[in-house]
Amino acid sequence: MLSELDQLSQNISRLISISSRRILAQREMEARLAQAEGDLDTARAELDALRIERDALREERDALAAKIDDAQVRLNAILEKLPHSKSNTNQLDLLDAIPAHDEADFTDTATHEDGDRA
Repeated sequence: MLSELDQLSQNISRLISISSRRILAQREMEARLAQAEGDLDTARAELDALRIERDALREERDALAAKIDDAQVRLNAILEKLPHSKSNTNQLDLLDAIPAHDEADFTDTATHEDGDRA
């Protein structure tokens, strides 16, 4: 009978030890869970901030695209008002068409300005 009580006492001690380890493990897991939930909340907050920033950038992009479209329409309207040439002349050819007296006026003006400084 004494050996049965001794054996029962050892079993109870083992059960208490197992129960204590289980309680410690449970507390540790609860702490990890709380940390993970905190990390999750932080990640969600960052995600919300990034979504807000993304939406703001999207709105800015759409506004800029609308401005570009508007400018393109105005540019096309201006280009339609310009006279159309039937020959294939480029813009450098148009510079050759400037009368020579315009260049002389520019040169005379520059000479007069230099004379005024002296």
